[in-house]
Amino acid sequence: MQSTTLSTVQVQGFTLRVRTTPGPETPAAPKAPYVLIHGLGMTHRYLDRLRAELAADAVVHSVDLPGYGPDPRPLAQLGVEEHAALIIGALTALGVRSCTLVGHSMGVQFITAVALQSPTLAERLVLIGPVVDRRRRTVVEQAVSLGHDTLRESPSANLIVYSDYLRTGMRWYLRQLLPMMEYPLERAIERVGCPVLVVRGGRDPVARRRWCRELAERARHGSLVEIDGQPHVVQHSAAGAVAAAIIAFSGRPSGGGAAFLPEASDGSTGKLED
Repeated sequence: MQSTTLSTVQVQGFTLRVRTTPGPETPAAPKAPYVLIHGLGMTHRYLDRLRAELAADAVVHSVDLPGYGPDPRPLAQLGVEEHAALIIGALTALGVRSCTLVGHSMGVQFITAVALQSPTLAERLVLIGPVVDRRRRTVVEQAVSLGHDTLRESPSANLIVYSDYLRTGMRWYLRQLLPMMEYPLERAIERVGCPVLVVRGGRDPVARRRWCRELAERARHGSLVEIDGQPHVVQHSAAGAVAAAIIAFSGRPSGGGAAFLPEASDGSTGKLED
């Protein structure tokens, strides 16, 4: 794999750091890049395995949002819409005109808002471990689920997650948490025009099956894939399987009709009707 380059982009006075990994040296046909967006309290680090896998197919940009990297925490509170505008600004500065947006956990809210603010930029959306379940939209319920998930994650995943939490700091984490808890993802996804793939780990206690299926069904062109036996940070624990699902999804026609449910790791398939 070719080396990754780091770009620092200033948008509206905020700093975003973007790590770019080139795609294949001799691609069969140029593809739109993948853009990876992390969740609350995190950085690019728990997306690194997925970035390496996707780079076999196309260019990959992995974004560190303001306040989550080594830069000082912004003074202003940033909601979902503000994060989306910053992502659009950063990608515009990098010359990205169309892409497959991949978000994890609360990162799915950001990319959904990007698709609504800039429909031409979002060619496809991939929602990995999406939050927040409308039936469990309280801080306590989410905290309990995250605690359960910790027991299911690998030591390497937990090390990345909790070291990033410490770097982010509790004050910035809580300032971003409350507005994101209120974001109505289930209604926003109904207004997205591009194809949507929902991905969950089969043992994810945060993004549960009923919720993920609901999101895929609410999307105009939605699909769902479940990676059997995997927890919330499925893109780290099963990067190859997640990348394979995303690459297959990005290669499908973007027309309407019934949405194919990609093959899961247990070999099962199915359909979701638009």
